[in-house]
Amino acid sequence: MKKITLRAGKERSLLKRHPWVFESSVARGSADSGETVRVESADGQFLAWAAFSPQSQIRLRAWSFDAGERIDAAFFKRRIDKAIAMRARLAIASDAVRLIHGEADGLPGLIVDRYVDTLVAQFGSAGAERWKATIADALLAATGLTRLYERSDAQAREWEGLPVQTGWLRGEGETAVTIREHDWQLTLDVAEGHKTGYYLDQRDSRRRFADAVRQYGCHSVLNCFSYTGGFSVAALAGGASEVISVDSSGPALARATAHVALNGFDAGRHQAWDADVNATLRRCLEELKHGGRRFDAIVLDPPKFAPTVAHAERAARAYKDINRLAFMLLNEGGLLYTFSCSGGIAPDLFHKIVAGAGLDAGVDGYIVERLSAAADHPQTVCFPEGDYLKGLGILKR
Repeated sequence: MKKITLRAGKERSLLKRHPWVFESSVARGSADSGETVRVESADGQFLAWAAFSPQSQIRLRAWSFDAGERIDAAFFKRRIDKAIAMRARLAIASDAVRLIHGEADGLPGLIVDRYVDTLVAQFGSAGAERWKATIADALLAATGLTRLYERSDAQAREWEGLPVQTGWLRGEGETAVTIREHDWQLTLDVAEGHKTGYYLDQRDSRRRFADAVRQYGCHSVLNCFSYTGGFSVAALAGGASEVISVDSSGPALARATAHVALNGFDAGRHQAWDADVNATLRRCLEELKHGGRRFDAIVLDPPKFAPTVAHAERAARAYKDINRLAFMLLNEGGLLYTFSCSGGIAPDLFHKIVAGAGLDAGVDGYIVERLSAAADHPQTVCFPEGDYLKGLGILKR
C-alpha cells in the first residue's frame, strides 16, 4: 500500500473527519489516479484511507478513517447498502430518488439517482472512476434493477483529469422516463437532461412553492430559469391563474409546456418565453413605465454562478442583480422564491446578497421560509461544503 505523508499541522481536517486534502497539504508520496493510499501525519500517525488524484487540487478524498477497514468490493457494498437503506426511511413523495450523494454517504465523487426503473450515475472523482465496475455491480445488486446509465459529464471530471463518459454501463433501452413527484407527473431524458436528468434536489421546494402560492393567493407567477417547468407546474397546482416560464432553452420550454398538459392544466394559464432571463427582467421593468405589470410571485432558480469560492465575488454581483430586478417587479405582498446552487456561496453570504438587492431596490421583505435540498441530498456535520443549495422565501413588504 502506497503512503502519502502530510505537512506538519495539515492533519487537522482529517482528524475532524473532513474527507478532502488539498495539494498544498501533501509533503511527499504519490500514486496512480484513483489508487487507494494510506494517509499519515508528519509524525507517522494513521489518518485515513483515501483515493489519490494526481491532477486535482483536491489531491486526496478519504474513503475511511478506520485503520482496520479494507477498501475493497465489500466496502463499497456496505456503503451503498447503507445509503439506500437511509433513503428507504425517508418519506419521499416520488419514484425518483437520490440514492448516493457523494461525500455525505462516504463515497466521494459518486452521485447516483434512481428514476423509476433506471439508475443514473456520475463518477466525478478519480477514486470513484477506478472502482466504477465494482460500484455498478453493487448498485444493481442493492436495488434489484438491471439498467444503469452513466452521466460522467460534469466539470468535476475535467478537474480530475478524466474524460467525459456517457452511455449505458449496464442494460440498454429508452432513456426517456416519466416520474411521479407529489401529485404530478414529469418527464425527462437521462441521456440529455441537466445533471443526471432532472433537479431532484428541488423536489421539496416545488411542493412548498405550490402551498405558498395557494396560501398567499398568488395569481400571476414568473418562473425564471424555468428549465422544464417544475416550479411552473407547482404554481398551477397551487391555483395560479397565469404562469410564465422563462428560459433560454427552447427544448426545455417545450417540455415545460408538455408538462402543463400532462398534469391536466389549462394551456391558456401558461406561457413559455424563450429568452434570456436578465434581459427579460429588465424589459419587464422598463414596461412598468408604460403600463406594464408586476407579478404576485417570482421564482429565481439560476444555474451555478460560483462553482468555487474563487468565483464568489463575480457571482455575488450576478445574484444581486437578478434579485434586485425581481424585488422591483413584485406586487406589494408578493412572494419571491430565490435560490443559489453555488457551492462557493455560503448561506449567510447568500442572505447578505439578497438583502443588498432589496436595499438597492428600495424594498424590504419578510423571510417566511429558508429552503434547502431535499432530504435525500443530505449534508453532514463534518462536511459543510455539502450545503450547496440554499433558498429564501420572501414576502415583499
